[in-house]
Amino acid sequence: MSTEAGGAAGEGRGGMRRVRATTRIELSDDRGVFMISVAAELAEMHPQTLRMYEQRGLIEPKRSPKGTRLYSHADVERLRRIQQMTAELGMNLAGVERVFELEEQLASMTAKIRRLEKRAGELAREVERLEALRRELRAEIVPYVRGGAIVPASASQPRLRIPVQRPNQDGGGA
Repeated sequence: MSTEAGGAAGEGRGGMRRVRATTRIELSDDRGVFMISVAAELAEMHPQTLRMYEQRGLIEPKRSPKGTRLYSHADVERLRRIQQMTAELGMNLAGVERVFELEEQLASMTAKIRRLEKRAGELAREVERLEALRRELRAEIVPYVRGGAIVPASASQPRLRIPVQRPNQDGGGA
């Protein structure tokens, strides 16, 4: 509690007024906060049922340093889903296990698809960037002819004749 000095009407003796301080604590959904009896009550089932679900691997509560089971909000929601599948949908626990396995696979595949779609987008942008660069540099590109290769004259080009004057070969002048 904290007090503040002030002079407003109705503040009590000596000009002091009480102010209620409220502290909010944000808890993550997976932090274990409920003991087994509270979790069982929230999930509307017997504590022994929670222990059985734990033995089957349907739920994995956190443990306190002294080994007490601590259930999170997410655990309680999962317990409610188990209760719904068994009571309302008539599933047995093996079916519930399979549903959870399939949900995990689905979540994993969905995450993988998101990663692949993100990578495909990155690659598409890179291809577009390279295509733009190629178009920009296309005028500067000279076709490469392997060094030392004889470049054949095409038939469509006329043959060039260069007249050459040679001195007489008979040794006598002209």
